[in-house]
Amino acid sequence: MSKRHDAIFDDVLKDLPAPATSDRAGARFLKRTNALSETGEREEKVLRWVDPASCIMWSRHNRAYDLLTEENCRELIDSLRSQGQQEFPAIVRKLPMGHGAEYEVICGARRHFAISWLRANNYPQFRYLIEVRDLTDEEAFRLADIENRDRADLSDYERARDYLQALGAYYGGKQKTMAARLEVSEAWLSRYLHLARLPKAIIDAWPSITEIRELHARQIRPMLHDAEDKVLVEAERIAAEQGKARVGQGAYVAVPKVLSRLKAAAYGPVPQVSKPVNGVTIEKRGKRVRIEFPNSIDTAELRSALDDYLLGRTEK
Repeated sequence: MSKRHDAIFDDVLKDLPAPATSDRAGARFLKRTNALSETGEREEKVLRWVDPASCIMWSRHNRAYDLLTEENCRELIDSLRSQGQQEFPAIVRKLPMGHGAEYEVICGARRHFAISWLRANNYPQFRYLIEVRDLTDEEAFRLADIENRDRADLSDYERARDYLQALGAYYGGKQKTMAARLEVSEAWLSRYLHLARLPKAIIDAWPSITEIRELHARQIRPMLHDAEDKVLVEAERIAAEQGKARVGQGAYVAVPKVLSRLKAAAYGPVPQVSKPVNGVTIEKRGKRVRIEFPNSIDTAELRSALDDYLLGRTEK
């Protein structure tokens, strides 16, 4: 983990008992350990083994819990089963009475899913390891973000959606302030916010939100600027096809095909370019034809290339 990430951890946890140092900030924060307090007395961070049913996800958790499956958590499930227990605790907050659960999970959704799955599939001895922290919502947001920022299993869109919600909830809509608190550039943050602001029709046109990348938002942005109505109409058509695929009626439209169809909707079909003949290029763009040739070309060569093109068009 980078020094920048270490600094964010230190800021979030500045008022909490400091655990011992290790090579990774995440491990340093999560690992059970004894530490010296400011008074010189030893303190022990108390961890708890609980039934995962006593925990619910924080409403602002940056991972879409409903997208977690046995398949995409298989590696973690197998690791836990091999180790016999969970090694790194989830970070939770205590809930007031009347919430239907005792704790809310700030970091540890995949661990929660994996332990729950094991308990429901012949491993009732597994329990969920938690560490209770007293964190504000903004501190909880930054902590969850730094834990998951470098993880490939958290999609760009999940992260982008989380940033957009946090922008209004914690930073008064001030992008500069938010970027400073997260220690990222405004440009980097802006790209994710744009992804989160894509119209619903565009999001639905993807096979899954986990496949939407920040790069895709950059590719779509000029299309929406130039021909938004046409692009959204095509996106709705694609979304209908994806919806059928989700219930087993046909195949999904792959991401490259989605992008090419949206681009065609914005700018028309890919121009047909004839093979250059004697330096002459003839390109068909919709109802128009564009001819390019070097100024130095011989008149006879130019006439020959035009004759070839006209002959081919007549034969069609």
